[in-house]
Amino acid sequence: MMAASRQTRTIVRWTLLAVALCSLCGCVQRRMTVRTNPPGALLYVDDYEIGTTPVSVSFTYYGTRKIRLVKDGYETLTASQWIPPPWYEVPPIDFFSENFVPGQIRDQRCLDFTLKPQAVTPGGELIGRAEQLRRGIHSATGTAPIVIPPPTAPTNPPVSAPPAAPAPAGATVAPMPEGVGGQSVHPLPPH
Repeated sequence: MMAASRQTRTIVRWTLLAVALCSLCGCVQRRMTVRTNPPGALLYVDDYEIGTTPVSVSFTYYGTRKIRLVKDGYETLTASQWIPPPWYEVPPIDFFSENFVPGQIRDQRCLDFTLKPQAVTPGGELIGRAEQLRRGIHSATGTAPIVIPPPTAPTNPPVSAPPAAPAPAGATVAPMPEGVGGQSVHPLPPH
C-alpha cells in the first residue's frame, strides 16, 4: 500500500511540474508601431483601417505589408513595407521559439513615414491643362472637337386643336366625359 501511495505522489508531482512548465512556455508577441510626420494620418494596413498615427497594432505574419497613410492637406502615401522575420522566427527554429521557450518574446517594429504637403494647382492652370488634353485627344483621333452651344430658353409655338372631322353617315356624336374638353365622334351600334 505504501509503494502505491508513493508512486501516486510521484505522478502527481511530475504532472504539476509539467503543467507549470507549460504555463511558462512562451509565445512571440509581434507589434508594429507606425509614426508619421506630421502625426494624425489615417493608417490602413493591407486595406484594413487601423487608426490615426501614431498607432500600434499586433500582427501574426511577417512579410510585405501594404501601408497607406491618408491625411487632409497631404499627399496619400502608399508603400509596400517588408517586415523581415528575426532569426528565431525562421522555420524550423520558430517551432521551438513559439512553443518551448519559457516566457514571452516581444518583437516590436517601428515604422516612420514623412508625408509631403499636397501641391495646390491654381484654377487657371488646371483649366489650361484640361484644354490641352482635349485638343490633344482630338488631334490624335483626327476628329473635330464637339462644341456644345449654351442652353437657350425653349420657345414652344402655341398648339391649336385640329378641326373636327364631320361624323360619318349613320353615326351619332356622344359627349365626352366631364373634365375632358371637346366631343368625340364614334359610331354607336344601333339599338
